[in-house]
Amino acid sequence: MLLSVIMPVYNEAKTIKQVIDKVLAVPVEKEIIVVDDSSTDGTGKILRDLRYDNLKVIHHSSNRGKGAAVLTGIEHVSGEYVIVQDADFEYDPLDYLKLLEAIKTGAVDLVLGARFTSGYHGMKIPKVGNRLLTGLMNILFGVRLNDCFTCYKLMRKTDLLSLGLGSNSFDIEIEILAKAIKKRMRIAEVPVSYSPRTYHEGKKIRIKDGIWAVLRIFKFRIS
Repeated sequence: MLLSVIMPVYNEAKTIKQVIDKVLAVPVEKEIIVVDDSSTDGTGKILRDLRYDNLKVIHHSSNRGKGAAVLTGIEHVSGEYVIVQDADFEYDPLDYLKLLEAIKTGAVDLVLGARFTSGYHGMKIPKVGNRLLTGLMNILFGVRLNDCFTCYKLMRKTDLLSLGLGSNSFDIEIEILAKAIKKRMRIAEVPVSYSPRTYHEGKKIRIKDGIWAVLRIFKFRIS
C-alpha cells in the first residue's frame, strides 16, 4: 500500500522543510509530491535543494492557484491512496494513520479529517465562516457533515480520478466533496487535530474567499 501525499505550496519558505520532514516521519509507505505554485519567497530554492528518494518536486512557471497545484499533483501520483497536505503546521500528518485505518475497512470511499468534533479552536471569522459554509453544504446536498472544508480528504486514486476535477482555486475542496456526494460515494469523518495559524502567521483565506465559496457551492449543486 502506497500513500501519495500531494502538497500544494505557495510562499511557505518558513515551514515547507519542516512540514516535509513531518510527513516523512509518518510510519507508512508514501511518496510526497510537492507542487510549488510559482512562489516568490524562496520556497522554490529550498525545494530544489532537498534530496529524498520518495520526494517529487514540480514547479509551476506562473501562479495558478491551489486547485491547479493539486491537479498537477494528481497527474503524478502512483499510490493506491491519495491525500492533500497543506504546507503549514495546521494539520498533523500523523493523523494519516487514522484516516487510512478507516478507508482500509473497505466500507468507505472518502474519509474526511474532521477538525471540529470537540469544538473549534481559532479565530472568530474563520470559525463563523466554516460553520455557515458547512451548513450550506449540508442543506443543499442532503448530508450531515461536521467539516466539509477540511484539507484532509483521503481517497483511493481510482475514485479520485473518477471525479474529473477541474477547479484551479481553493474551490477544489468544494468540488471534491460535491462530486463525491453526487456519485453516492460512502463518506466517513474521523476526528483530527488542528492548530490554526493567524493571518500574521500566513493564513491565506479571507472573507472574500467565503463569498466566492458560497457561489461555488451553488454552482456545483446545480451543475
